[in-house]
Amino acid sequence: MSVQKSSGELQKMHRACRIVVETLGALAEAAQPGVKTKELDRIAHERIRKAGAKPAFLGYRGYPATLCISVNEEVVHGIPGERKLREGDIVGLDLGCVVDGFYGDAARTVGVGQISSQARRLLEVTEQALHQGIAQCGPGRRVGDIGHAVQKHAEAHGYSVVREFVGHGIGTNLHEEPQVPNYGPAGRRERLVSGMCLAIEPMVNVGRPDVRVLDDDWTAVTVDGSLSAHFELTVAVTPEGPWILSEPYPYAEARHA
Repeated sequence: MSVQKSSGELQKMHRACRIVVETLGALAEAAQPGVKTKELDRIAHERIRKAGAKPAFLGYRGYPATLCISVNEEVVHGIPGERKLREGDIVGLDLGCVVDGFYGDAARTVGVGQISSQARRLLEVTEQALHQGIAQCGPGRRVGDIGHAVQKHAEAHGYSVVREFVGHGIGTNLHEEPQVPNYGPAGRRERLVSGMCLAIEPMVNVGRPDVRVLDDDWTAVTVDGSLSAHFELTVAVTPEGPWILSEPYPYAEARHA
């Protein structure tokens, strides 16, 4: 069951999400040809600690790093290491942190140097699909409305949506109820209420939706070797509509009108 957050709790999540998204921006700039993925993990860890937060992923269910880094056909949960980024790669950066006991979670996929037009289009459509899902986050809507909007946008552009991994509620735990699939019919699943917080995170493939997990027990890849992109933001449901928690509250004028 989803836990509704108070105004004060939302402010803590806002701070956590700001730290995560600002760190992702620095990582996007650092993701250059020749850079080892473990160097990006080091940058993420240092920035989160310097901001007074704690890494959310490090040690979570045994995960060995601060940052998940997924390259090209890797969908999610890639482990940083000695791999060097190459010109034309696309790199999924997934990061979370904890502030005063509350979590923030976000992800983005970026290009390394010059990327192909196919890869650029995949990134654009996946990010658009994320925002199509976020637009559904108003009181009285259903969780199924989010997934339906994501799936409709991705498939309209010829892509497929991963089924095995889904978005989730978030708050004092990294993963809370409800699960938020990126597919399925509208008007189904849990009803959205004010104070609910969701991490919405479409994973979209150029080829088929099927994935498999490698022998490291973490890294998920597309079965057909096609490119995959991942975008994620943490969103609060408010009476006025969705609040992307890494951004300033967008409805202040409406509330004081």
